[in-house]
Formats: sequence, structure tokens, C-alpha cells
Amino acid sequence: MFFAVIAVMVVMVVMVSYTLGFSITLWKGKSKVGAITVFLLGLAIVVLPFFSVLK
Repeated sequence: MFFAVIAVMVVMVVMVSYTLGFSITLWKGKSKVGAITVFLLGLAIVVLPFFSVLK
């Protein structure tokens, strides 16, 4: 069980860092709506596992 929690945390950190980096790239590219959408997707990646996997 402990390994599963660590694995989920590592995957979450990788996915959030990727989406936040992509969001910054979109923001610099003058796509503000897309950047906000991707940022919200990154937040959802952080919050949703606490309701399902890490219950």
C-alpha cells in the first residue's frame, strides 16, 4: 500500500510539472484562455486523486 501511495505521488508531481510548464508556454504564446484551462487541469490532477486513489 505504501508503495502505491509513493507511486501515485510521483506520477502526480510529474504530471503537474508538465502541465504547469505547458501552461507557462501557452501564456507566453499569448494564448491566455488555453493557459488558464491547462492550469485548471493541473489543479484537477492534484485534487482528484484524494477523492479516489488516496481515499
